[in-house]
Order: sequence, then C-alpha cells, then structure tokens
Amino acid sequence: MEFKAVLKERAIYVEQLLNKYMPKEEGYQQTIMEAMNYSLSAGGKRLRPILTLEACKIVGGNEEDAIPFAVAIEMIHTYSLIHDDLPALDNDDLRRGRKTNHIVFGEDMAILAGDALLNYAFEVMLSSSVGKKNPEKYLRAINEIAKSSGIYGMIGGQVVDVQSENQQIPKEKLDYIHNNKTAAIIIGCMRAGAIIGGADEEQTDEITQYAKNIGLSFQIVDDILDIVGDETKLGKKVGSDIDNNKSTYPSLLGLEKSKDIANELINEAKISIQKLSENVEFLNGLADYIIAREY
Repeated sequence: MEFKAVLKERAIYVEQLLNKYMPKEEGYQQTIMEAMNYSLSAGGKRLRPILTLEACKIVGGNEEDAIPFAVAIEMIHTYSLIHDDLPALDNDDLRRGRKTNHIVFGEDMAILAGDALLNYAFEVMLSSSVGKKNPEKYLRAINEIAKSSGIYGMIGGQVVDVQSENQQIPKEKLDYIHNNKTAAIIIGCMRAGAIIGGADEEQTDEITQYAKNIGLSFQIVDDILDIVGDETKLGKKVGSDIDNNKSTYPSLLGLEKSKDIANELINEAKISIQKLSENVEFLNGLADYIIAREY
C-alpha cells in the first residue's frame, strides 16, 4: 500500500479515537465543550498521536496501552494551535481550512478552550493509568509529555519566538525556538509511547534522535511552505512569518540551503532507527513524507 494511503488510514483511526474521548456538549459548560470539540475535530495530519502509537508498537508494546496518551497529545497540540492563533500571538483567522477558534467563539472562549484541552489531556492520561500494572512507566510517560509541552519544551520555545519578533536572531537562537516549540512535543510523544511499550534505554535513545531530527525538519519545511506553499492545501494563509517579521530558516539561510538542511535531518533520522527494529518501513516513509509534504 502507498505510504500516503497508510498515513490517511491511521489518521482516520485517530479521528475515531478522538471522537470517543471528546467531551459531551451538555450542561452549563456546553459552550466551552463546543469550542474544544470545534478545534479538536478540525482534522489535520494527526502525526503526534500516530507517532505515539507507532513508538509503542515498534518496541514490542501493546498499542492499546498508548491510546489515551495519543489522544491526549493531540488535545495538547490543538490547545497550542488555538492559543497561537489568538490576536496577542500570531493573530490568524484561518486554521486547517476553518475559521480559527477565537473568530467563531470569541477570544474569551478560545483562551478557555485551550486551557480546558490542556487540563482534559492530563485528566485522560491520569485516569487511564489508575490501576494499571507497572504504574511507574505511565507516570514516566506523563512526565515526558508534561516536560515536552511546558516551559522546558513547547511553551519555552513559544516564549522565545514571541520575544524574537521584529529581530534578526542568530541561527543558534532560531534552532532553540524550533527544537522547543515544534520538535520537543514530537520527542515527548514518541518517548512516551516507547516507555509505555517497555523500551530499554538504547531503544529510547534511538527513538529520541529520530524524533528530534524529524521535528526540526518538520518546522524547517513549515518555514519554507509559509513562503512557497499553496494556501488551498495548507488550510491557512501563507506569508504570516513575513507579516509578523519572524526569523526563519529561509530568511536566515535562503530557501535552497534550508531545503538541504531539512533533507540532511531526514537522512539522519532514518539512520538513527535502523538498529531499532526490522520493521521501520512506516517511520522511514513518514520521514520522506515530512520532507516532501505540501501542507
């Protein structure tokens, strides 16, 4: 089967899982639940939950054990997008081909919807871990996700990103932003999946290196697509980095050099997982997809 078809099949599976975990829109808090579900059901590549499940499976674990964590990581990712789109940050009015959350529900509900998704994600992970055998590994997995999405990960990267607007920053600082704002949560979700799957230290290190390389490459490709991408495929406006006067790989190094670096990272990602398992076809395919994607 062609890789894109496999990826789409897995994304549909994640959609089905998300539908099971979405909060019911009822009671006095119905509006906030509608806002949460509006963004959570907006589609997307669903790469982070897919990677969580794959990391668990490839080290010999039971994929079922990682499902609540896969769902939770998509909730955390979605909350970050809701907040990113707010007027105080990127001020976007389109996400995944739909009006952004604050355009539909107002800024107040969008802020609360993001907060609610973050809290609900941890509720899902913790409640699913109660009573499990070897509870320590589930706590370790939750800790990985907490760190990767917090001040030493995604939020830390976002802070530096915001503070660096209207500045020409060095590549070292740009790498810090990309490695934390984007790559950290990809690393965290894969490490969490591997831990749940019972990975040893060497396996976890190999998965970490793979995740770090595809995470940075993913963001570099995002930087490139913000210049040359097709809005109808991206589902959002292009040129927002230029509008917000942000430093990016293309602005610092040019398009061609940026493409070369992204390709090098993908090759390194493939090398890092060769010893992991005989069945790395999907992860290799995903690496190729990241570098060639158009949205």
